[in-house]
Amino acid sequence: MNKEIAIIALLITAFFVQMNYVHAALDFDSEVSAEDEASFDAILAPVMKVYQFIKYAATIIGVLMLVYAGISFVTSGGDQAQKEQAKNTAMGVVIGLILIWVAPLIVEYIFT
Repeated sequence: MNKEIAIIALLITAFFVQMNYVHAALDFDSEVSAEDEASFDAILAPVMKVYQFIKYAATIIGVLMLVYAGISFVTSGGDQAQKEQAKNTAMGVVIGLILIWVAPLIVEYIFT
């Protein structure tokens, strides 16, 4: 279940990050006016607000999942299966959070 959530969060993040950097990828020559560029930026602004909301919401959910995994690990007693599941949950959350926060940097590096 956690892998599916991480994959969905990554796909959503990648979509919004790509929308942000489409502007940088376009070649604005003399045929594109400053008004057109400003219009594109105005259209992109709400998309970026949604992206920022999703990024911070995913971070809050990730931190809550880390707390849950920690509590589950501590209260597992001698149950090795529960400890292993808690460690896997924590690892998936950390990897997902890293991907969410590093994705914009990767996309920016690729498009510039």
